[in-house]
Amino acid sequence: MRGTLYGALVSQIRSMIQEGELAPGEQIVETGLCETFGVSRTPMREALKVLASEGLVELRPRRTPIVAPVDPDEIAAIFEVMEGLEALAGRRAAENASPADIAELEGMHAAMVAQHDRGDRADYAIRNREIHARVVELAGNPVLKTTYANLSAKIHRARATTNYDAVRWVESVQEHERIMGAFRSGTPRDVADALVDHTRRTGVSVIATLLRVRDRPA
Repeated sequence: MRGTLYGALVSQIRSMIQEGELAPGEQIVETGLCETFGVSRTPMREALKVLASEGLVELRPRRTPIVAPVDPDEIAAIFEVMEGLEALAGRRAAENASPADIAELEGMHAAMVAQHDRGDRADYAIRNREIHARVVELAGNPVLKTTYANLSAKIHRARATTNYDAVRWVESVQEHERIMGAFRSGTPRDVADALVDHTRRTGVSVIATLLRVRDRPA
C-alpha cells in the first residue's frame, strides 16, 4: 500500500511539472504539497529525490527545491535526436501497419482535427501525443519505444511552458494531414519524411519560444 501511495505521489508531482502547473524555476514548497496530497514530509522528500534523478527537480542544500528550468539548448539537442527516431518510427510503422491500423490512425487523426476546430488545445495535445505514440508502437521496436517516450516527456514539458502559437497550430494540423496521406499511400519513405519535417518545424517553433521567454526582461 505504501509503495502504491509513494508511486502515486511521484506520478502526480511529475504530471504537475510536465503540464506546467509547477513552472520552471518555481520553488517547491514541501509543506504546501504535503497538505495538498495529505502526506508527511518524509515521502514527499523521497518523491522529490526521484524527480531530481529524472531532471525535473533541483535539490539545493539548505534551500527550497525548485522545478528544474527548461534549457533551450537541451531541447534543441533532443529535437535533433527525435528527428532520427521519427524517421525510423515512420518507416517501420508504414511497413508494419495493417489496413486496420491505418483505419485506427485515421480515426485518431479525425478526432484531433475536430478538437482543433473546437479550439480544444488540451485534448488536442493529448490526442496528438497519442498519435505519435501509436506510430512508434506500430514500428515494433521496444528500444525505440522506450527512448522515444523518455525524450517525448522532456519535449512535452518544454511545450507546456510556452504559449502555442495559433499559426503554428494550423500548420501542425496540415502536417498531420500530410503524414496521414503518406500512410494511405503506403510509402514508408514518405511517412518518414513527413514525420521528420513535422518534428523539425515543431522544434524550431518551440525553441524560438523558449528563447524569447528566457531572454525576456525580468
